[in-house]
Amino acid sequence: MATDNASSEPLKEDDEIAQLKVSLQREKAAKRKMYSYLVKIADELKSLRNESEQLIHAAEYARKAWYEGGMWRGPNVLPAAAGQHAVRSSYGSSDGGLGSGGGGGRGEAAASMMGMNGPSLVPRAPVSLSDLFLDLVTVTAFSRVGAAIQARGTVDAPILAYFAIFWQVWSKEASYSTRFDTTDISSHLETLLACFALLAGSLSAYSDFYSAGCTRIMGMAMFVAMLHVLLHARVWYWFSDGGPPESVNYAVKRYAVFITAANSLESLTWAFGCCLPEDSEWRPWVIFVGILLNLRLPRGFMPNDFHAACSKRGVLFILLLGFNIQSIVGVAAPYFNYWEPSWDQYIFLFLSCFLLFMIKLLYVDDTSSISPLDHALLYNRAAGFCFYLGNFLLLVFTTVLGSGLNLLTQSFLAAAAALPSDAKNLVCGGFAAVVFSIQFIKSMHIRRVPTNATHERMFFTAYFTQFIATVGVVYITARMCLSRESDNGILALMMVNEIGMLAVIVCFSIVLVGLSWLDEAIELRIYKDGAEANQFRVQPFGFWAFCKHDEPLQLEAMALERSRASRLAVRSPLLGSSVMSFTTPSLGSGQLYNSFGNLGGSFANPGVGGEV
Repeated sequence: MATDNASSEPLKEDDEIAQLKVSLQREKAAKRKMYSYLVKIADELKSLRNESEQLIHAAEYARKAWYEGGMWRGPNVLPAAAGQHAVRSSYGSSDGGLGSGGGGGRGEAAASMMGMNGPSLVPRAPVSLSDLFLDLVTVTAFSRVGAAIQARGTVDAPILAYFAIFWQVWSKEASYSTRFDTTDISSHLETLLACFALLAGSLSAYSDFYSAGCTRIMGMAMFVAMLHVLLHARVWYWFSDGGPPESVNYAVKRYAVFITAANSLESLTWAFGCCLPEDSEWRPWVIFVGILLNLRLPRGFMPNDFHAACSKRGVLFILLLGFNIQSIVGVAAPYFNYWEPSWDQYIFLFLSCFLLFMIKLLYVDDTSSISPLDHALLYNRAAGFCFYLGNFLLLVFTTVLGSGLNLLTQSFLAAAAALPSDAKNLVCGGFAAVVFSIQFIKSMHIRRVPTNATHERMFFTAYFTQFIATVGVVYITARMCLSRESDNGILALMMVNEIGMLAVIVCFSIVLVGLSWLDEAIELRIYKDGAEANQFRVQPFGFWAFCKHDEPLQLEAMALERSRASRLAVRSPLLGSSVMSFTTPSLGSGQLYNSFGNLGGSFANPGVGGEV
């Protein structure tokens, strides 16, 4: 009996030791879990502190008086542009890449850089009054080109060249104002001189290449190029000390050197063109070379304020539509019966305004409807160049359409016997080209296809329905433009008179706008909100989806995506990206992007997709 008791005591001791070991393991696991919670909380507090410092900096920058630092102070880089450069510089200083298996180390570096320097919580400034004045002057120059189109009844090489010169003057000003502070007197003075030069050059938009008017336009382009030589030489001098290769000052210095050299060469080209005789056959080639020298690789040396640039493009396009409406009313004024207007007159003016409004709805407002990760400018530089080309063509053909509507208004209210061929060609051809340009711009962006088979079929059904409808409308309106008066059939019935043709084009625009909303309708049917949409993995689809993306640009897009999520989040950071759940923050935050939400998933690597 004593032996049994002696043998049972070691067993109890072993059980107690085993229980103690299990208890210790549980305690260690709980402490490790608690430690991980504390680390997460510390990270959240650090992020909150950085964001608070950034908010304080943003508030100080917003409250800063325009004369603070001196009325003639040196150039200052915009906070958003500096933040984007900080994100890009983290690409070169971090290990791994977007496509590496390291879990997106560079994405983490970009995220941390956004917390320190990025524009995540900096409020977006509205378009300044100086920029708006420049936009008005630019649209006035476009309208002068439109008047030349209206007078000639066609679009020829001088018209395209002059339009390109005027647009590039605006692009130069917009490029500077989206990178540097323009509230000092020197920037205001440069903008004022550029506006005067642009107005003076637009008065010669009727001229051909072999005339004194062409010489004046080349002189205007030379003057604006010299202004930017002086402006960027000043930036070069101000940031001449440079700094480390990854610093903002070094990037600004390289950018200023390149722009100064490019504008110097461009001004010499325009000066050479001004010295040529008016009958010289080399004048068109000089203009062509001058336009080529003004082309820039998107975001080549220094990033700009992405959202400010998007806003400027949208404002310029809307102002152009507004000028077209004003021009239509101005043409109609001498013929309109103000005392007893007829219903036909009301209907015609309503259809003209309604057509331009439908074009506004078709326009891609990339400020909010396109995810930065899928934007052409932030995918690769070839897509960005085509995007700029598409925007230029859209402005040109919108001007052409406005000129055609002016001729059509004059013909209708003057009760002409037959529909003028110039009005028919400009309206139908301009509308076809505007629709094509808008769809071309849309095709430059990356779209996201759900991996769910049912959802994928819905996506492709909507996509190809939109594609077929767009091709059909462009083809029909192009045939209407190219048809002859002797032709018979359905096309002839569509163009019996001015109001009938305009009604047909308006119906086409309504169909296109309705189909363009298929994406949003299907998103609402499939997903409840952005948080649910973000749970689904998606794959890229589009013209550039099969090309390699530019990793530094995509890092900028990731930072902008995080900025967007921070602005849209309605929860506290400590309760939001979740200390307890540790899940990835939702990109949607209650808002879906176009094309199935651009669901923010993987564009190259699952690890990076989770960090966005």
